[in-house]
Amino acid sequence: MSSFRFLNLVRPFLPLLPEVSSPDRKVPFNQKLLWTAVTLLIFLVCSQVPLYGIMSSDSSDPLYWMRVILASNRGTLMELGISPIVTSGMIMQLLAGANLIEVDFTLKEDRALFGGAQKLFALIISLGQATVYVLTGLYGQPSDLGAGVCLLLIIQLIAAALIVILLDELLQKGYGLGSGISLFVATNICESIIWKAFSPTTINTGRGPEFEGAIVALFHLLFTWNDKGRALREAFWRDSLPNIMNLLATVLVFAAVIYMQGFRIEIPVKSNRFRGQRGNYPVKLFYTSNMPIMLQSALSSNVFIVSQMLATRFPSNILVKILGVWEPLEDSPQLRAVAGLAYYMSPPHTLKEVFLDPIHTFLYITFIVSACALFSKTWIEVSGSGPREIAKQLKEQQMVMLGHREGSMYKELKRVIPTAAALGGAILGLLSVAADLMGAIGSGTGILMAVTIIYSYWEIGIKESGGPEMAALSDFM
Repeated sequence: MSSFRFLNLVRPFLPLLPEVSSPDRKVPFNQKLLWTAVTLLIFLVCSQVPLYGIMSSDSSDPLYWMRVILASNRGTLMELGISPIVTSGMIMQLLAGANLIEVDFTLKEDRALFGGAQKLFALIISLGQATVYVLTGLYGQPSDLGAGVCLLLIIQLIAAALIVILLDELLQKGYGLGSGISLFVATNICESIIWKAFSPTTINTGRGPEFEGAIVALFHLLFTWNDKGRALREAFWRDSLPNIMNLLATVLVFAAVIYMQGFRIEIPVKSNRFRGQRGNYPVKLFYTSNMPIMLQSALSSNVFIVSQMLATRFPSNILVKILGVWEPLEDSPQLRAVAGLAYYMSPPHTLKEVFLDPIHTFLYITFIVSACALFSKTWIEVSGSGPREIAKQLKEQQMVMLGHREGSMYKELKRVIPTAAALGGAILGLLSVAADLMGAIGSGTGILMAVTIIYSYWEIGIKESGGPEMAALSDFM
């Protein structure tokens, strides 16, 4: 079977797949803001609507460490979050980039087939994940739930995954700003950070009730404790709940990423079509934005899910133990990896763990940095943003580099773009590790994704609201 016939297999399913039609005119900026807000509201509502038929939700959560990044909320319609669509997109892009499936993105028909295949694959993944969740007893034992309730839970999860796909498509087609995936992830991460800073709920940690929010706890301790110095130490360094040092680490990582967003190499170019028109083609340090972190998160989450599910069913199997050994946390049914591949793919959660197991720390840092650099370098090839594609785009716009012949553009871009992509991915990985070790709220990966997404939305807002002059400049660049 040829690779092109594989895409043709999707054709019979296209009429059955719901699709958002492209706008027949340019959508004004104010309407884009409105559609973006409506999309976000629907996502937030779905994140609070519980699944009908759940009997029990006190079992271990296989996505506990990844929920913030995957924009998911346990026990709700957003149980799967963006996991199916991200996993589908990652696999399809890698297959296309490796030429295992042949697709010409310049052809409208091929783009439609590829998009349909990605959507169909995401629904199949959501069916698989939903079935595994229900049959492994995440919502109660299947024998207690009954076949009808089990089927109903699976249908709810697939329908919610379809809602996420359509909301993302709505924004991507030009009705809103950016993409739904980025919007949902940034919102989920920011919501988590704000909640852990200002949460008014109290939690009993064995020393009496304490406020969960770090800032609320700071003022409460200062007002209720006579020893102000001890109150400050408790607020800044308490162990079991968010503290002020966690909040400061979060702010520090935010500032570092925003600062590094400005790092770029400016390649001077001129137009052969318009005499005297010159400009710069910017190659940013974070050339692939948050994509390497997102791909690394998708890889880790799938390994964690498979490992924990297998460990629950086959705890004594040697191959399952190599993949991951899981033990419950203190006073909680939640499992955490303590050995195997999953353990070395998960971060040390305290500085004490860093020094107690330096091999784990070293292998985790090596994995994150290497994976981010590799994914970043691979992504420029599969996403059409590599040096060859950029040189072709500049040539089509009749742009040439100052001081270089037209034929040498590719060589110059090849020298700069892959290096920037790999270095930027590695630095993102290092920042993620640093944030995790400092105890930043929302995990290092989550903070990096939030900052890069918010920064990209800021750039989109400037471009969209800048009028025709800004649009012309962006086209020229």
